[in-house]
Amino acid sequence: MKIKQPQPFTFEEGERAVLLLHGFTGHSADVRMLGRFLQKHGYTTHAPIYRGHGKELEALIDARPDEWWADVQESLNHLRELGYEKIAVAGLSLGGVLGLKLAYSEPLKGVITMCSPMFFDNKEQLTQGFQFKARQYKQLEGKDQDTIEEEVKQLLEESDEMFEQLGQFITDVHDEIDQIYTPTFVVQAENDEMINTDSANYIYEQVEAEQKDIKWYKNSGHVITMDKEKEQLHEDILEFLESLDWS
Repeated sequence: MKIKQPQPFTFEEGERAVLLLHGFTGHSADVRMLGRFLQKHGYTTHAPIYRGHGKELEALIDARPDEWWADVQESLNHLRELGYEKIAVAGLSLGGVLGLKLAYSEPLKGVITMCSPMFFDNKEQLTQGFQFKARQYKQLEGKDQDTIEEEVKQLLEESDEMFEQLGQFITDVHDEIDQIYTPTFVVQAENDEMINTDSANYIYEQVEAEQKDIKWYKNSGHVITMDKEKEQLHEDILEFLESLDWS
């Protein structure tokens, strides 16, 4: 069965732009509903897909965090080349980690992190998510169960270096976020099954921004942008964006 590959998106609307960053093993669908919501409220949105994402998991184990970081920088420059100078960033999970790095590396109007890890004490959870996505994709391809299990086992054996570099990338950002003075909104799902939720408080406490807020969502899991409280999340993000100094 041929699987339709997801694509990056750019929804142009107003002069204020929001760069939307998806999570590890995810792709632009993670943030598509949020992108459309913000577009309806006058914001331009752009979501890239990092290298190795949005396709079979075999492609992901050959990609590296420094490439994903380069993809995010390229996406920011894409918005600038389109003429947008007033830019905020919102990222889910790994996308939030990349967004935090962007916030201490580039001038931004605001940064929103959603269920973003700051402690690499959760390789087991990350590999569980990795395995789930791999099995899901292979089922869509129509493979039998024995083939799927064998291929997933091989994938895990070959992904050690990628996970090691991912852990180092998260740790590096963890150590630098006290350099962030950009207005910050920290979003965290209480039922997050993928990360150490202490990450949310760490981000909130460590960023040096005068304007910062944190909100917990009691009925949501890790992919909060697509969970039960997504409409409330949309409204809260819009309220935060509307509070920023866009001049």
